[in-house]
Amino acid sequence: MFTDLKNKRVLITGSSAGMGLAAALAFARQGAKVGINSHNVPPELEETLSLLRQYGGEVEFLQADVTRSDECAHLVAAFVERFGGLDVLINNAGGLGGRANLEAIDDEFYDRVMDLNARSALMMTRFAIPHLRAAAKARGETTCVISTGSIAGREGGGVGAGVYAASKAWLHDIHRNWVKEFTVDGIRFNIVSPGTIDTAFHDGKSDELRAKIAASIPMGRFGTAEEVAPAFLFFASHACSGYITGQILDVNGGQMAP
Repeated sequence: MFTDLKNKRVLITGSSAGMGLAAALAFARQGAKVGINSHNVPPELEETLSLLRQYGGEVEFLQADVTRSDECAHLVAAFVERFGGLDVLINNAGGLGGRANLEAIDDEFYDRVMDLNARSALMMTRFAIPHLRAAAKARGETTCVISTGSIAGREGGGVGAGVYAASKAWLHDIHRNWVKEFTVDGIRFNIVSPGTIDTAFHDGKSDELRAKIAASIPMGRFGTAEEVAPAFLFFASHACSGYITGQILDVNGGQMAP
């Protein structure tokens, strides 16, 4: 189904674990050329690279802190130097960044959460645009930016996670703005919006709370990173979604936001 992804050049931020790594594995299985990223060098890096390379594709680890604009520029440049161009950018780096009730939020907290979830995607996309534009022209088909949103961007998030939820809503919305600016260049922009996925994001929750959350999901359980990954393949494939842009694909087991 995703045969057109073979040899596509795919850069995934925040991809040394969790949903990012699951997406990287899914692309590697399709024969894509994949750049994975983290702000530090994970201790299991060699094992991860071996896992990704078992499918015969090209994989490279590129260290960068994407909360910093200069490092976003460096990451895109390093990827393009390594692979000769860029066809798919996946803005997956992000996270809760901490919890704080409204009256406890200060500039440091706000900046930390917004830099992690909003600035990172904004600046990565900014520096990727020229390369995505060039690849679309050269290939005669669309290139794309896919960002990881969240159900929190629709329903506001839990107590203390308001800035996180707002950062994801911001991400959902700015994609629609980019559609207006860059569709003429053959670039598509879509969001994969997970619900409650069993990743490190939820590690601090008690068994009781996890059971309560699972009971609120029609499928009765948390999702897995592997169940989210195919959504990235779908949006990356011109054959599957060449006429789809500005959309949000919910992957949440029926967990609905008001």
